[in-house]
Parts: sequence; structure tokens; C-alpha cells
Amino acid sequence: MPRDPKKPDCFGVIDVVFPLKEDGLRHSPDACMACVHKTDCLRAAIANPDGLQVREEVVDRAYAAKNIGFFERWSRRKYLSQLKEKKIRKAE
Repeated sequence: MPRDPKKPDCFGVIDVVFPLKEDGLRHSPDACMACVHKTDCLRAAIANPDGLQVREEVVDRAYAAKNIGFFERWSRRKYLSQLKEKKIRKAE
């Protein structure tokens, strides 16, 4: 799929537009906050198979904070794993 020439090279790259910081949370860089493509870019990054990693991190944090139990964590992680497999198969 060709890249849109109007969008920057970092468009939809999760580790660039939503990097993991020292505090263990993801933050958008200041340069991204000023970009006109920020909303579409973050949505595209989260929609990629790599973006499912962010959802897994949210589940793990909720489990560590005791907001969800073992079986809820297991169920959500299994669902995310299945989504990841589907997206990988679809990309092939």
C-alpha cells in the first residue's frame, strides 16, 4: 500500500507517535501534539498489530492494580491474541 505523500513518514508508527516512557506509560511527543494528522495517526497506530500491544499493556496494568481478576485478564489477553493473529493473517 503506497504511503500518502501528504502524511509524515512517522504516520501510524506506534513507537514514534506513542512511545513508552520511563514511567511505564505511553505519551505522545510534543511534536505530535502540534501535527494536524495526530488523531488519524494515533488511530492508525493503535489499529496496527503493534498497536494491540498497547491494549495488552492496559490489561496488564489493570490486573496489577487489582481492577480485574485472573480470568478476566486471561480472557482479554486471549481475545487480543486472536485479534493479532487475524490481523497478521489478513496482512499476508
